[in-house]
Amino acid sequence: MTVSAAYPERRRTWWQKIWEARAAYLFILPAYIPFIVFVLYPLLNGLRLSFYEAGVNKAKWRFIGFDNFVRLFTRDDVFIIALKNTFLFVLIVVPVVVVISIFLAVIVYPLPRAAQSFVRMSFYMPVVSGGVVLAMVWIWIFNRDFGLLNYLLEAVGFYQLLGIPKIGWLAQTETALLSLAMVVISWSIGQPLILFLAALGNISEELYDAAKIDGASGWQIFWKITLPLLQPTTLFVLVTTTINVFQVFVVVLLMTLGGPANATQTIVYRIYENAFVFYKYGYGAAMGVVLLIIVGSIAYFQFKLLGQEVEY
Repeated sequence: MTVSAAYPERRRTWWQKIWEARAAYLFILPAYIPFIVFVLYPLLNGLRLSFYEAGVNKAKWRFIGFDNFVRLFTRDDVFIIALKNTFLFVLIVVPVVVVISIFLAVIVYPLPRAAQSFVRMSFYMPVVSGGVVLAMVWIWIFNRDFGLLNYLLEAVGFYQLLGIPKIGWLAQTETALLSLAMVVISWSIGQPLILFLAALGNISEELYDAAKIDGASGWQIFWKITLPLLQPTTLFVLVTTTINVFQVFVVVLLMTLGGPANATQTIVYRIYENAFVFYKYGYGAAMGVVLLIIVGSIAYFQFKLLGQEVEY
């Protein structure tokens, strides 16, 4: 028997393989059509648009090469501020969400099923409630004069102890970004918590029993068994949360409009301002390309650094 006869699949080209699996591709075609129309085409068109000076009047569009990108990093101070704010926002929110989600999952998992379901529902409710509704609630919570947060702090004597006036959480440059981070954290915990609870259910109880017989403490069991076996889920949560936080927009639009003094400017809000307020489509597209490169690079390094022991 010849080698070609023993391995006939090697003689088939890629398009022949696709043709042989045409029935399967027909089943996934309904999902690919909206993907091409609403994701792939806008992405490619945005890449093209980033090389143009483009406004409302398409007849006046002008090809300018990399001028938009040069301007971003040399003459646009607000974009640099937005870049720094976004990275700081990610560095605050992502670790807190991952740590709190794992911590809560480990605490909730031993509880009865009814209690687990209640916790799942409680933390997942913000996910399905919508960013607009939650932003309106948090605006009231952070209100300087009649907000819930200042009311509680005043009730426990916080302001009297420090001898300071009430804090305008969204109106001061020192607290505005941290306040928005708190909002995003509050509605970002639900999905990771559910994922970690599901992952804990896949860990064999025999491993815990063997560790207890060997005299391992609860902390040792967590570090040596639970955390390593949660690594695939942790990697997924880390990557998806990072991508989502880099795209933070709704809270900025509804709560601060990038202020005060650009203290809460983010990349996506800056894209919105240039593309849909100032009608600088090409310039806004260039910012989108920069964001794509940043997020793609970070996701790549996350997989490289943390995903080596994970089986895909």
